[in-house]
Amino acid sequence: MTEHPPLDAELMRSWIGRTTSASDVITPRLAEELRVTLDRDGPPPRAGDPCPLAIHWCLAPPMVPQSRLGPDGHPARGDFLPPVPLPRRMWAAGRLEFFDALRVGDAVERHSKIGDVNVKEGRSGRLCFVAVDHELSTPRGLALKERHDIVYRDAPSADAKPSAPVGEEAPRKAQWSETKVADAVMLFRYSALTFNGHRIHYDRQYVTEVEGYPGLIVHGPLQATLLIEYAATIRGAGPKTFSFRALNPLFDGQQFTLNAAESAGGLDLWIAGPGGRATMAAKAEW
Repeated sequence: MTEHPPLDAELMRSWIGRTTSASDVITPRLAEELRVTLDRDGPPPRAGDPCPLAIHWCLAPPMVPQSRLGPDGHPARGDFLPPVPLPRRMWAAGRLEFFDALRVGDAVERHSKIGDVNVKEGRSGRLCFVAVDHELSTPRGLALKERHDIVYRDAPSADAKPSAPVGEEAPRKAQWSETKVADAVMLFRYSALTFNGHRIHYDRQYVTEVEGYPGLIVHGPLQATLLIEYAATIRGAGPKTFSFRALNPLFDGQQFTLNAAESAGGLDLWIAGPGGRATMAAKAEW
């Protein structure tokens, strides 16, 4: 029987209120690298040009020495984020509120705070949800507010049965749809852009043999980036708010579709993987 490390809910919640700050500059190269990773054509970006809508996920990533990385490739826990002793870490959901466009050349300040920590029991075992609030500003003022929800999970036991897919196969009939495939190269490029060392996105042996998934996992923020860019393409402008929730894993090499449909105040969006199973659902409002 697998020994599970203790999960002290009171200790985890003692991290609520912790803060940290970071800064970065949006270079033309960074904006161009994200644009081509999203498979977009266009002239090279220049100072003052608006950036891809979710470029903030490429800014000021945690920088720690190799010796301070955990076995999953993430920075070891217990500094800003609580020391959750569960091995699986996933991007669960998020909400973005836009006040001003981020532009090439902007110096960006990010202030972050642990907003909430909750420990629960789920179908697959223990879960720990950590909510982080971010505010990003430029010399012009506040540009973006974000709520970032992270979930930590137990590793599956050797005799565990695969869990049923979460959510509906297709939330509704799409009015717009576009087919895509995220291959290992795209995942590598996005990991490099975000300085994300999480091995589930590039180390096939690790993700299949240690975490038990059938393939490399497409990043949650990459899926959200594809959806918000799709929404902006449909409407001709970026939304004022964008919220999203991960439903099921999406793996490299799988064909998937970006989907959108009109809804009150904006667009309902979702990504559908093999068999129509939704992997992420989102809402964009103008």
